[in-house]
This record gives sequence, C-alpha cells and structure tokens, in this order.
Amino acid sequence: MSQLLAEKVALVFGVANRFSIAWAIAQALHRAGARLVLSYQGERVERSVRQLAASLPGTLTLPCEVGDDAQLDALFATLTREHGGLDCLVHAIAYAPTEALTGTYLATTREAFRTTLEVSVYSLVAILQRALPLFEARGGGSVVTLTYLGGERVVPNYNVMGVAKAALDMSVRYLAADLGPSGVRVNAISAGPISTASSRAIKGFLQFAQRVTEVAPLRRGTTAEEVADTAVLLASDLGRGITGEVIHVDSGYHILGVG
Repeated sequence: MSQLLAEKVALVFGVANRFSIAWAIAQALHRAGARLVLSYQGERVERSVRQLAASLPGTLTLPCEVGDDAQLDALFATLTREHGGLDCLVHAIAYAPTEALTGTYLATTREAFRTTLEVSVYSLVAILQRALPLFEARGGGSVVTLTYLGGERVVPNYNVMGVAKAALDMSVRYLAADLGPSGVRVNAISAGPISTASSRAIKGFLQFAQRVTEVAPLRRGTTAEEVADTAVLLASDLGRGITGEVIHVDSGYHILGVG
C-alpha cells in the first residue's frame, strides 16, 4: 500500500489480540505510513498488545480503561507530549455482558443496558472530548468507529448490542456535525460477520456467518483486511469529502430484503 498516511499520527483503541479487527486496522495504518499509538485495557491484554506492537516499529503503547476519566486524561496528556497532535483515531470498542447476548432483548437488565451503552457508545464521546484539541493542532483529521448491521435490523441474540450500535450510528452523525467545523471527519464501518473473540460470544454467530457467505451478493464473507483497507481510505485524503457515513463492508449482505 502506498504511503497515504506518511507522517500521520494514528491512535487505535480496541486491540486485544491478533484476531482483533482493530489489529488488522493498526497494521494497515502502519503500512500506509502512520505513526501508531495503541491503547490497551488492563493487565490481561497488556502483554499481547505489547508483543503485537513490537512487530510494528515505532509504535507507542499506552494503558487506558475508557470508563475511567483519569486514565483517558493521562493517555491524551502522554499523546500530547509525544506527538503534539493527532490525525486519525480508530474506535473499535464494544462490550455487553455475555448473558445479555442470549435469549431476548426484553430480558435485558438495567445494569447490562447501562454498561453496554456506556462502553460501546459513550466511550467515543468521552474520547473525542479529549482528542479534539490534538486534531485541531493538525488542522483536522479522521475518526473511524466500528458498527454492525444489528444496529439497523434485528439479528438473533445481538439484543442490547444492536441497540448500542444504533446509538453509535446516530452518534457518528451528531459528532460529524459537531466536529466538522474543526476539519474532523467522523465515520463508521459496518463490517460483515468476522470471527473474533467478541463475535464468538454471540450465540449462533458461526451459523449466521456461514449463511452470509451463501447469500451475500459477492457470495463470500468479510475479512478483517477488507475493513482495514476501508479504514485507511477514510483516514487518508482520499476520504476527505466523507463524513457522517456508515459504510458497509459486508460483501453486499446489507442490501438484501430477505437473508
């Protein structure tokens, strides 16, 4: 890939292991010339993220629990000292309690709803509150988050996460309107089903993913690399006229009336 992001600074939230979509995006951004900063959540994934980062020379790794304002403040203080600005931010964070991803949405508890929406949606708002000055120092930039068709249509067992993705999609539009005057573009990628640790927690995921390969217009599934390439497009000047969009990278599955 050409150096579309040469000398750009890219901050990626959500890398947990080598199967993470966020990791595929980080690799693609690095190949395009970006200087990477990877956040990690807690000691449980620290070793994995640091090992991955070591394979991408020059990558900075920083701890951050997005539900902790002090940790968010510390991350952006370090980023300011190290790089002075920010050109690209990737938000690949989502979480719902396992018990909320089976059965019915009606059974969702108040606590599961609150946790899912706070981590999966509000985290983007909290991050961008702190990232905006760094984007403005660069004259603008690009924000990419990850969403899913379950925020537009009912997907079995997706439940409260589907509601969170719907809220995330709308947040993209409001944030695009808020940040546009500062030259910051905000978009979402709606990826087809990809096997990750998170997706496998959803009951029936493997069967659904197989069905997509059978009926999607391209007659195949989606790869993390396809999503990553789209993220590079959105982060680069090639995507300079795109903001407030939800771009589907799912072999066309989303256009079907009956799947």
